[in-house]
Amino acid sequence: MKRFYKAVTVAPEDGGWRVLLDARGIKTVGGRPQVLPTRALAEAMAEEWADQAEELDPAGFILRDLADYAIDVVGEDRAGTIRGLVAFAGTDTLCYRAEPDEPLRERQDEVWEPFLQAAEHRWDVHFERVDGIIHRPQPAATLARMEAVLAAESDHALAALNTLTSLAASLVIGLAALAPEAKAELLWDAANLEEDWQVELWGKDYEAEALRERRLATFAAAMRFARLARQEP
Repeated sequence: MKRFYKAVTVAPEDGGWRVLLDARGIKTVGGRPQVLPTRALAEAMAEEWADQAEELDPAGFILRDLADYAIDVVGEDRAGTIRGLVAFAGTDTLCYRAEPDEPLRERQDEVWEPFLQAAEHRWDVHFERVDGIIHRPQPAATLARMEAVLAAESDHALAALNTLTSLAASLVIGLAALAPEAKAELLWDAANLEEDWQVELWGKDYEAEALRERRLATFAAAMRFARLARQEP
């Protein structure tokens, strides 16, 4: 699609902020007004539009897509979004370890255990650790507590979490990514520990490496989206 606008600005609207293209407010994919919770987020999204060339590149609209998801999907079905995220807690990657006598297990315990223990301490829950890949249900009380944790988040945070948790295959890592001091590469390395272990054993696949970098960029953008959405209006 050709670029159809010249001026990109932001303006307050309905208790939030909105990106304007040639003084006209943007709508979501679903046709709803794209009202954003903070000026910082609106300005970052305005930059996405301003940075586009004469031919629009959909890959350059990561923040816009997250905002649309928050409004069109989360806003219409918060309960369904939360249920989907809680399901990741039931199968969280960090809970599934190699057998105790395998070399990989030592690294999993070293890297993953601090994240799990921090989550358990913060939310007063217990996650079952599993040797091997056979599924073991997490305690019902843990899942109920994580549902309550998610219910306290905004629609925009839940939209970011949907991306973060899906990419990491871990709700624990997804929630850790919302912390103000969180480091994207550190969390991404933890989420990809097993893949990196295989690379050490068998060498790099450059196509896989390129995909990993693109996924990291999306992960980092989702973290940024959540932080911008939490700033002062």
